[in-house]
Amino acid sequence: MRNRDFHTTWPTAPTRPLEEIARLGTAIYERDIRHQVEDDHLGEVVAIDVATGRWAINSDGLDAVEQLRSKHPDAIDVFCEKVGYRAMDSFGGGFLRREE
Repeated sequence: MRNRDFHTTWPTAPTRPLEEIARLGTAIYERDIRHQVEDDHLGEVVAIDVATGRWAINSDGLDAVEQLRSKHPDAIDVFCEKVGYRAMDSFGGGFLRREE
């Protein structure tokens, strides 16, 4: 794991409850982003600013957030979605790929 200064990665605490960020982020991803990224970016991470719908994609979740915030420093409530998967990571042996 890379050594990161999390103070630059997270400029401030979220302004919305985490459940609301997840709900809004999931809705934006399904409605606006999924069809654009699913075929060519399997396994990459989309970082979504739930206030504006702006997003960035990268192979690493923190890099996706940093990429989004480098272009839009006002992005506070950010949700991440792993393209083609039901979860970002797994601690068990379950199959995480989305089933169509």
